[in-house]
Amino acid sequence: MQKEIWRELKTEKIEDAQTIVFGIPFDEMCSCGRGASLAPDKIRELSMYLPPVTEDGLIIDKKIFDYGNINKNGDVNTYFNQLCQEMQRLLKYNKFVVALGGDHSVSIPLRKAFAKNNKGKRIGLIHFDAHADFCDIYDDSKYSHACVNARSIEDGFPYNSVLCVGIRSFEIQELIYFQKHPESKVIKASEMFEKSFSYILEKIEKQFENYDAVYLSLDIDCLDPSMAPGTGTPEAGGLTSRLLLQLVKNLMVDLPIKAMDIVEVAPPRDVNDITSWAALKIMLECVYYENRGKN
Repeated sequence: MQKEIWRELKTEKIEDAQTIVFGIPFDEMCSCGRGASLAPDKIRELSMYLPPVTEDGLIIDKKIFDYGNINKNGDVNTYFNQLCQEMQRLLKYNKFVVALGGDHSVSIPLRKAFAKNNKGKRIGLIHFDAHADFCDIYDDSKYSHACVNARSIEDGFPYNSVLCVGIRSFEIQELIYFQKHPESKVIKASEMFEKSFSYILEKIEKQFENYDAVYLSLDIDCLDPSMAPGTGTPEAGGLTSRLLLQLVKNLMVDLPIKAMDIVEVAPPRDVNDITSWAALKIMLECVYYENRGKN
């Protein structure tokens, strides 16, 4: 019997799903190594082989509706407008939405839609990454994957609602930005190495106390290249997959995370699909633990 993508989790009816997944096969705004456009289909392919069970042996009891890929048709502005509109439509189902990138620039329209759909609410953004992504312009573009957080501020996320986690690379213009806006917080990878797990978890959760809705943006290069080699801009000194899994599992339970993206997985640059497997593992743990603490 041939396995299907998402295996026992898959449902053909969006109404029966607790999670909506869609792919964004786009990497034109990547500044270094491309290949992330192939990630959505690679992650789906691997999902046929990973059982719908958490790492702790808990059966995942939530259904996934796969919306398919949203392909580029037109220029980048047109495409990003389309992604924003599609994301808004999917968020209105009031289900957990997972976007599979793509380079990190695709997060710009997704977060814009999230801010629009939660207008009037207290919204937050957790940005796991090796890079701060606060450039105003990079490679002559405001839509570079290095400009994601700068655009999110413009699109409705307050300065003090953005927390960057795992950072270990800064452009000079970003350091100037942080001097001007100390309310935008960063947890550096070096700090995460020095401090305990409970300290880091508490620091993240305290940042988002009493928030109504939180967006989780997960650039796979937050992981050390030894654990995620298949990415366009690897940076030494990153998080372990163990630490990242423990953090996201707790955050999904304790915070009102309503949507997430997983980006910058580049299968052509990978080794034995290590990075794609990591992305899939993280995603399925998030699917299980999302809203678990409120049930």
